[in-house]
Amino acid sequence: MTKEKITVDIVSDVACPWCYVGKRRFEAALEKWEGTPVEVNWHPYQLDPAMGSEGIGRDTYLINKFGSADNVSEMTDRLTSAGKEVGIDFDFGEKWTAYNTLHLHQLMHVAGQEGFKAELKERFLKAYFVDLIPLNDSEVLYGILADFGWSSTKVDAVINNQEIAQGIQAEIAQFQKMGVSGVPFFIINSKYGISGAQPTEAFLEALTQVDAMPAVSEGDSCTPGGGCC
Repeated sequence: MTKEKITVDIVSDVACPWCYVGKRRFEAALEKWEGTPVEVNWHPYQLDPAMGSEGIGRDTYLINKFGSADNVSEMTDRLTSAGKEVGIDFDFGEKWTAYNTLHLHQLMHVAGQEGFKAELKERFLKAYFVDLIPLNDSEVLYGILADFGWSSTKVDAVINNQEIAQGIQAEIAQFQKMGVSGVPFFIINSKYGISGAQPTEAFLEALTQVDAMPAVSEGDSCTPGGGCC
C-alpha cells in the first residue's frame, strides 16, 4: 500500500527566534526532499502569554529571560550566526521589542482558513526579528494584511473575536498536555516528535525514516458509538 502523504505539524510562536531558524531549515529540507509528498500544518504557541499588549523593551525582556547581559550577548550572537546561514538578518539592536502574540495567532488562524498561513507567518517573523516593526500597532497590521486583500475592518474583527482567541489558547493547552514545553516542535504523522531548530540534514533523515516505514492498511475495528461491536 502506497503512502499518500507525510504530515508534519509544527508548533511555534512568532516571538521565538529559533522558530524562525527552524522554519527556514525545515523548508530547506523540503526543497531537497524527493520522497512522499509532505503536508505542513502550522500550530500556535505562546512563550509569554501574560505579557501586556504594550510590549517590553529589549534589555528588560532579554535580561529577565536569560539572567545577565553576558548570557543575552551569547544567545544573540549564536542566533545571529545561525540566522545568516539560512538567510535571516536578525536585529537585536536597541529598537528590538517583545510583544504578546495572541492576536498574531488569531490572524494566522483565519489566514490558514484562506490558504496563506505560512506566508503570513513569514511576514510576521520578519517584522518581529528583522524589520523591527511594532506588531502591536494596528496600522502596521493593516498594512501587512492589505497585501493579502484584507481590509482594516476585517483585521479588527479577527483580533477582537474572543471565540478565535479562546480556540487558540485551547489548542496551545492541548499541545502542552501532550508534552510540548518548548518550540519549535515538529510532529511527523502524529507520532514522531522533533524538538528544536534541528539542522536541515536531521529533518531529511527523519522524513527518510518515516517514509521507509511500510504503510498499514486500515482493518476492521470497533469505534466508540460504532455499530460494529
